[in-house]
Formats: sequence, structure tokens, C-alpha cells
Amino acid sequence: MDVSTMETTIAVIFVSVCLLITLLYKCFSGLKKGGHHYPNPDNITRPNSLLRLFGVRHVNAIVDQFKTLDQVTDAVQKAGLESCNLIFGIDFTYSNLSQGERTFSGRSLHAIELHTMNPYQQVIKILGETLAPFDEDDVIPAFGFGDISTKDKSVFSFKVEGYCHGFEEVLACYEVIASRVVLSGPTNFAPLIHQAIDIVKYTKQYHILVIVADGQVTSERATREAIVEASRWPLSIILVGVGDGPWDMMQEFDDGLPARKFDNFQFVDFNRVLTFGTVLETTFALHALMEIPDQFKAIRRLGLLDF
Repeated sequence: MDVSTMETTIAVIFVSVCLLITLLYKCFSGLKKGGHHYPNPDNITRPNSLLRLFGVRHVNAIVDQFKTLDQVTDAVQKAGLESCNLIFGIDFTYSNLSQGERTFSGRSLHAIELHTMNPYQQVIKILGETLAPFDEDDVIPAFGFGDISTKDKSVFSFKVEGYCHGFEEVLACYEVIASRVVLSGPTNFAPLIHQAIDIVKYTKQYHILVIVADGQVTSERATREAIVEASRWPLSIILVGVGDGPWDMMQEFDDGLPARKFDNFQFVDFNRVLTFGTVLETTFALHALMEIPDQFKAIRRLGLLDF
């Protein structure tokens, strides 16, 4: 083998090794972050009390056992949730007009129709109905963000005075707001999370903040810091992604914030999880709430309710 041939061979081997290293790095990064480099991230589920209750390792192994939301409520209670209060935060950014291209037949995700619920309405109804038995006073603060009046700086309350009573009133207020609101942006979850923290400080009770949003945040650092701050309080955060995505950053929030007192954040891709079961409402409810009992136990163990 002459020198020229040897140099060519070495170059080919070097390039091949570099490509292999790059591929392995991407696969590992995808697995670590829950991103889409890993071929099937939905097979990865952290062990939790709800799964142990049924003796399974993944929620998809039990979704078809549930036919009603009452059954989900009962399972969550048996897994350890004793009581909770709800807070809803709804995304009114401009991207909602186009984010339903694939998943909502090209319609606005906030479209209000007579016989069909949009994704936001579905999430409010399903989680509101499932968690209602845990809420003694039935008071549900509900906020919007990302519209022309709040942009990425603040939130607005669904009611001018006081808060909604029951998820039915949240739905009624949402329908009025969605039909007249001026969508804007950008997207920032931090003001909403801080608003929820203030409510928890005032009430001294455990709350679940349900954020329903259609895409990536633009104020990533502020949102990260708010999620970490929220872990100092009796507050769980469920982020439900509606629409076409992408959801890379949401997965990162779920898996990549180690500086928290407890794992207080759960991301759910609404349209994706609906494909995992035959009863859509119970399938989504199980995926959204499967970490809540353990989060409630962690809050109790850390003494976060004692303030």
C-alpha cells in the first residue's frame, strides 16, 4: 500500500469514527433528555406509586382497564393523593391559529364550536372532573397569558372579581374569552407560575397548576427559574402540550432541572397520549396525573405544607 492510499484509508476511517461518535452522542442525548432521538421515549416511565399499585412498569399497561374518570380518581386516591386544589393557565398566543394544522384539522386550537370541544376545553373538562372530588371548596383560579394585553409579562384572570367555582365555570368563562381575545405572544410561563406560587402562599394549601399551551417558550431562563422556585412550595405543575409541537423544551423542563427540592413538573403531549388507549379521556387523565400522588407525598415529607 503506497502512502497516498494509506492516507486515504486513514481519512475514511477517521470520518467514519467521527460519524459514529456523533450518532451515539445524539442517541444518548435523546435518551437523557426525553427528546426525539430516542426511538420510543414513551417506553420510559419513572417508577411511581400509581404503577406500583397495579404492579406494572408503564402506564400504558393499564390504560385500557379504566373506562370512567371516576375510576381514575379512585386510583389516584389509592396511590396517595389526599386533597388538592386546581389552577388553570391557558395559552392565548398567536401560534394557536396554526398549531392545529396536523392535530386539529387545520383549525385554530381555540375554535369554539357547538358540538366539538377544542383541545383546551377537553383538558379543562377531563382534569377538572377527575380532580373535583379532591377539592373541598371547588374554587379554581384560571388565568390566560400571551394575549395582546399580557404578552410575556403578566397574566389575566378569567374573572374580574374572585375565581371560578368548579371546572364548569372555568369552561364557561374560557368560551367567552376565546371568542373575543386578541392572540399575541411571545410565550412565557414564568408570570403564571409566580402567580400560582402567590396563591399557594396565601392559601397554605397544596395546588396543581395545569398549564395548557401550544408550543415552545421564548423566555426559557425565566421559566426554568420559576419552575425551580415553585419546588420550594406545595405546588405541582402539569404542562399539557396541545397542537402540533415541537415539544423538545417541554421534555427538557420535565427531565433536565436537577436543582429542585422535588420533581414538581410533568409534561404531557395531549395528542400523542390519546393514541395509547381506547378510552381517550381516561387515557389522558392517567398520563397527566400518574406522578401526582408521589409529588404530594414528597411535599408532605419535605414539610412544604408547614409554613
